Amino acid sequence: MSVPVISFEAGEAALDWLSLTEALAAGHRLPRAEIGDTFLYRGEDTLLSRSAWIDGLGIAVKSATIFPDNRARDLPAVNGGVSLYSDTDGRLEAIVDFHLVTKWKTAGDSLLAARRLARADSRKVLIVGAGTVARSLRAAYGAGFPGAEFMIWNRSNAAAAALAAEFPDTRMVTDLAEAVAEADIVTSATMAQAPVIRGEWLRPGTHLDLIGAYRPDMREADDRALTRARIFVDSRDTVLDHIGELKTPLAEGVIAREDVVADYYDLAAFERRSDEEITLFKNGGGAHLDLMTARHVLDRWSAA
Repeated sequence: MSVPVISFEAGEAALDWLSLTEALAAGHRLPRAEIGDTFLYRGEDTLLSRSAWIDGLGIAVKSATIFPDNRARDLPAVNGGVSLYSDTDGRLEAIVDFHLVTKWKTAGDSLLAARRLARADSRKVLIVGAGTVARSLRAAYGAGFPGAEFMIWNRSNAAAAALAAEFPDTRMVTDLAEAVAEADIVTSATMAQAPVIRGEWLRPGTHLDLIGAYRPDMREADDRALTRARIFVDSRDTVLDHIGELKTPLAEGVIAREDVVADYYDLAAFERRSDEEITLFKNGGGAHLDLMTARHVLDRWSAA
């Protein structure tokens, strides 16, 4: 039997954001994932393979090639694919487009937290950043919070204006502090190394979703944001000791590990205690989320 290759277009047509968040929640009710990362290098070029095995769900290996010089050839700098294997007998079940899995995993990860931690009456959403992830966040949060108004801030006003023009009920803003103070939900996907969001700007009841930082030297929010909020993460294993957003303030004693309320393996703890508290979620990703997403893609594609 031939192995299906699920393209970006075919997979996208079969998916919706709310069903994906339910699939991610269900995946975390299974045994904790075994995960592993491998890096290979040739000069500036990189091969990154992230693998995960969840008993009852299967195995995924997500391989990404990063060739920076491709931009000069008018080619994508990042390419790859996700190989999905049967949990029962180890057979290759599907090859899923890399960009499809990354898009839906990243924004779905954040939406799952927001559906539990943001106020149900949230009506103003600020997106910080205007890149590829920001576009996915506008679609995901638009599905999770129908009727909400959206604001987009970016260092480049032109990029923010261009993204805002693609969607209804979406406008560019130029004053970040003012926009943060106005928002019910702030979702940030930047490449910042130093914090761009200050805790003093957050008003009571805000949900702050941090996505962009992925290295030990990267942060999007300052110490004040962390000390004012109840903190949640998608995975303690992939965030606390690896990403500067929490690694740095933990090392400096600004917060303690006990201040992190829960990760997705304790999803029942993802709840808001009052309309006044500030909640903070750090989206760190991880191969186990790629596996959950790829399995959901295959299930929905097969059903369609």
